[in-house]
Amino acid sequence: MSVLGKWRIVELPGYADDYADMVEPAYILFEATGGEFAFGCVTGAFAGGGDHAAVEFDWNGNDEMDEARGSGWAEIKADGSLRGEIGFHAGDDIPFTARRWPSSSTAC
Repeated sequence: MSVLGKWRIVELPGYADDYADMVEPAYILFEATGGEFAFGCVTGAFAGGGDHAAVEFDWNGNDEMDEARGSGWAEIKADGSLRGEIGFHAGDDIPFTARRWPSSSTAC
């Protein structure tokens, strides 16, 4: 299995249920050469990634419009979910659980 693709963040333990989708539906996207994520008021982008069942990455982005950076990791679990953590440099580590983003049944 590979982390490649878009994943819907469905759980941020320790945060209010509505926090993850505060601005847009929370997600993390892994492509062959990088990716991006968004949850709450946090957005980030990273290089690296690849076609693996587990990845580690360093990211740069914003938290409530302030510059932010950190590191993270993610791995596919036996139940098909993606579990990981997004950490802020000198700050919090935020665990997450994600499921594959549902694909659209209509082509554009």
